[in-house]
Amino acid sequence: MPVEKSVSSLNGIHYFAEGWKLVRLPGIRRYVIIPLLVNILLLGGAFIWLFHRLSQWIPQLMAHIPDWLQWLSYLLWPLSVISIVLVFSYFFSTIANLIAAPFCGLLAEQLEGRLTGKPLPDSGWVAMFKDIPRIMKREMQKLGYYLPRALGLLLLYFIPGFGQTVAPVLWFLFSAWMLSIQYCDYPFDNHKVSFQQMRHALRRHKSANMQFGALVSLFTMIPILNLAIMPVAVCGATAMWVDRYRQQNGRH
Repeated sequence: MPVEKSVSSLNGIHYFAEGWKLVRLPGIRRYVIIPLLVNILLLGGAFIWLFHRLSQWIPQLMAHIPDWLQWLSYLLWPLSVISIVLVFSYFFSTIANLIAAPFCGLLAEQLEGRLTGKPLPDSGWVAMFKDIPRIMKREMQKLGYYLPRALGLLLLYFIPGFGQTVAPVLWFLFSAWMLSIQYCDYPFDNHKVSFQQMRHALRRHKSANMQFGALVSLFTMIPILNLAIMPVAVCGATAMWVDRYRQQNGRH
């Protein structure tokens, strides 16, 4: 009982901080290299391009605001910047996660074995390559869950004033939830837990998962730090899996 109480008191902030520590563990660092390189090349290059384009996009976006709402421009301008960076960062982090998914799953697998002292059966590089078709199918399930909801939110941006004010807030919350799903799914999927069952499990601790996802989303928008966020988030989510979900959902 005391252990359960201690675990239940750990929030998403704790697990995000744990990710930064766990990613540096000896024996784990070699599994961090490929997700780190994918993130640096894709997200780093994309952000360099974005910051060169923002000066053109923002005036074009602000030109669609009606004259009677021009007095709100001081508020809508920063919200527009935040919106573009949010959508952009999540879009490219999704592509990076799709490319690096097998290696993120391997990182989660190896870290779980390190934390529990019980390596998963059929673990390692060979098993990972054999499992790539199933891993890609799982990534498509996540995309199928994400795309209709994302498109609905993007439509809000076409509502002058109201949509441009509300959409960034809703998009940030949605991104937090989706990033929690994205990274927590790696250890769940290693144990062949269905996507639907995984979402139900995360909802039971939704506050902690939203905190975790919100921090991942925030750091994804911060230059330099965002380059390391993928393996850090995988490690933090794996620690959360071990503490909160493994006993009920793991393959023992």
